[in-house]
Amino acid sequence: MTRETTRRQFLTDSSKVASVTAAVTALGGVHSFAAGASEKVRLGIIGCGGIMTHHVKGLVERKEEVEITWLCDVDQAQISRMAGFVSNSFQKSAPKRTQKFEEVLADKNVDAVIIATPHHWHAPIALEAMAEGKDVYIEKPISHVYNEGHAIIEASKKHSRVVQQGSQMRNSAVTKKAEKLLKDGLIGEVKVAKAWTAETRSVVKSVPDSVAPSGVDYDRWLGPAAKRPFNKHRFHSTWRMFTDYGNGEIGDDGIHDLDMACWGLGVDTVPKEITARGGRMMLDGHASDYPDNMVVSYEYPDGRLLVYENYPFTAYGIHGFDNGNVFYGTDGYMIFSRRGAFSTFLGPKGKPGPTEGKDIRGQRGYAEHMAEFLNAVRTRDLKTKARAEVAHKSCSLVHFGEIAFRTKGRLTFDAKTEQFVDCDEANELLSKKYREPYVLPSV
Repeated sequence: MTRETTRRQFLTDSSKVASVTAAVTALGGVHSFAAGASEKVRLGIIGCGGIMTHHVKGLVERKEEVEITWLCDVDQAQISRMAGFVSNSFQKSAPKRTQKFEEVLADKNVDAVIIATPHHWHAPIALEAMAEGKDVYIEKPISHVYNEGHAIIEASKKHSRVVQQGSQMRNSAVTKKAEKLLKDGLIGEVKVAKAWTAETRSVVKSVPDSVAPSGVDYDRWLGPAAKRPFNKHRFHSTWRMFTDYGNGEIGDDGIHDLDMACWGLGVDTVPKEITARGGRMMLDGHASDYPDNMVVSYEYPDGRLLVYENYPFTAYGIHGFDNGNVFYGTDGYMIFSRRGAFSTFLGPKGKPGPTEGKDIRGQRGYAEHMAEFLNAVRTRDLKTKARAEVAHKSCSLVHFGEIAFRTKGRLTFDAKTEQFVDCDEANELLSKKYREPYVLPSV
């Protein structure tokens, strides 16, 4: 796939291998687990920053089932920090170390990889990993731009690879309880879903460019993004606020709540009409390409509505939660939070109904979500709850909201042509250019 390939182009190319793809059977990972379920899943860790620390800590409870064989990061300091944790808490054997993810993918003894890099590296690494026969757990969002999602779906099918986006609430116990109530019709037919990110954010003032820290392969960190001088605000942690590498608040915390909005609304397609507004409400002088507040509405072909909001000043949250959802049905509504809780209110007077939990970390689904991924690696069950097709529908809301904000404010999307109607500027943002030699692998 070329750097600016559209979905139609690579679907045409992939039709040439359709007969081969249809014949591919679930033969297992790099090595087969059929002969012995006790054999460990051999993991490569790609990106050793904050969220990966959380994942590895969670895997400690499953260390009899997992071996971490590689640690990869462009920052040697992050590798060393992770190596120390692994040796002290996880396993006796030391993982191999590298700043080049290609070395991890070339190792035939690696069954799967966890990818927790900045967003602009998710798809390039995932596509190459699947081509090398690895299953992939990709942190949210799986794509930096819309068309990358289609590429990941096609690669998963072509190579029969497991894909799991890091949307852990899909496997949470509290989500399963809420899902049963929704399917049983407790609040009637859900017509509207609302998602929010409501946390206090601080101004990050711009600073001059400087020299990259020692031990950092900065050119590789930039990868497919445009070449530019090092700046500490465009590096660890705050990279997500710049379009070259991340997707702003809506693609950081917002994708979790948008994913749950899709789940609660039960949509199986992308929206038709998208409206986005935002600006600087409080964070004047903030070093970011994105607004500090945003309101996006998504109208689906069947009339259902999804609304997303984020604000920088709401330490109190909304409905008591910094991140959450409301599902409005014909007979009542449900307040749901990925913090591990839900409450229902029924009838015209809002009579309280079933509730569950309140900010209980054990109900956030981290362990269950990773367990589903590892089990899928073993069993070759490709239908994980956050598989590529599911993840792409949620990620499309991130991309469409961002594109609408950056262009006309209101856009119409044609699902048949996979294009916005009468907006060339918006259609260009469905894909992006990739800096040589870090181009997007072909599918």
